[in-house]
Amino acid sequence: MNFNIDKQTKKPVLVIVLIGIVLAAIIMFWKKDVGNGAATEAPHAEEGKESGHSEKESGKEGNHADEEGVIKLNDQQLQTAGITIAKAAPATMGNVMQLPGEVRFNEDLTAHIVPRTPGVAEAVSADLGQAVKKGQVLAVISSPALADLRSASLAAQKRLGLAQLTYQREKKLWEDKISAEQDYLQAQTALREAEIEAQSAKSKLSALGAGEGDGTLNRYVLRAPFNGVVVEKHIAQGEAVKEDANVFLLSDLSSVWVEIVVTPKDLETVRVGETVRITTAANDTSATGKVSYVGNLLGEQTRTAKARVVITNPNLAWRPGLFVNAAVLRGEKSVPVAVAADAVQTVEGKTVVFVKVDKGFKMQPVKTGDNDGKLVEIVDGLTAGTSYAASSSYVLKAEQGKGTAGHDH
Repeated sequence: MNFNIDKQTKKPVLVIVLIGIVLAAIIMFWKKDVGNGAATEAPHAEEGKESGHSEKESGKEGNHADEEGVIKLNDQQLQTAGITIAKAAPATMGNVMQLPGEVRFNEDLTAHIVPRTPGVAEAVSADLGQAVKKGQVLAVISSPALADLRSASLAAQKRLGLAQLTYQREKKLWEDKISAEQDYLQAQTALREAEIEAQSAKSKLSALGAGEGDGTLNRYVLRAPFNGVVVEKHIAQGEAVKEDANVFLLSDLSSVWVEIVVTPKDLETVRVGETVRITTAANDTSATGKVSYVGNLLGEQTRTAKARVVITNPNLAWRPGLFVNAAVLRGEKSVPVAVAADAVQTVEGKTVVFVKVDKGFKMQPVKTGDNDGKLVEIVDGLTAGTSYAASSSYVLKAEQGKGTAGHDH
């Protein structure tokens, strides 16, 4: 197909074609720039979003970290709880020697109760762990041997009465010169023998702790010799017992002994009359006593001596068999950092002190040294000048426990 275009028509056509090419090129470059701009802005937007989220989370975590472990209390709460604030500082405290020990029965107030006569238990009224009073009935024993002794005592009393009558009669007859003096002397001798026999029978019953009886010759009543607690029981109703059987162990637990293990190098320090502070890791109980005895011999196997401290036990908190620590005071020493003894607590097996921070108190693990009962040496974990809860710190310990439980939940 042939197109015939003259020169005048060709010129406008070329202009139109060139304009179209230029417009197409402009459109293509404009779309490319727009696409690149959107792609560039999208990553920046995402980056900004992530950055903002990160900053937000970072701020949130930072606030949480600042408040973590802080026990918040205001002045009113501090006053109500009785918490006082002090500063850790250098101090002069008692130079204390720590020795291991064990609580034992006070053997001066402990007795093995034995029947002292063989027989069969008719009744047992005392139970294990029961507190009894002096003279209280522990058990009743039927004893044939006791029946024989009581029979002999009654017979001796009858013979004594008869001998007294005979003596009075013979004395009257001799004074009236009716009978011979020999008869009077024989009656006097028989009276003296009857008195001795009656006294001997009575003494045997008294040695057994048994009287004349209340009509039942074989009935033996076993009574408590003093106030105490039945800590052992080896008798039951109907059981045959021997005269030397330990049927009860009775102890007055209002006072106990603490037996301390003393090495040879410490024997010069531990002396009779020294003050000793007794503590235990089982609870917060403490007591103070004095050394009443120091052994003169060393054990063949342990090569240690025994010392004894007598302490009162009003609440029966010191139970025989309990392991304790005995702090023996031996002079004084200066320490760089010390806190009040009431400030030191044990939380989850760690020794801690609650230090003062901006918004409250925070638990600070420490390593302790000597303890003289009033002050505790801080070897590590606390510096001089640090404010801490000096009294009623157990309140903070309780609050710390609540916070830990809530966080775990």
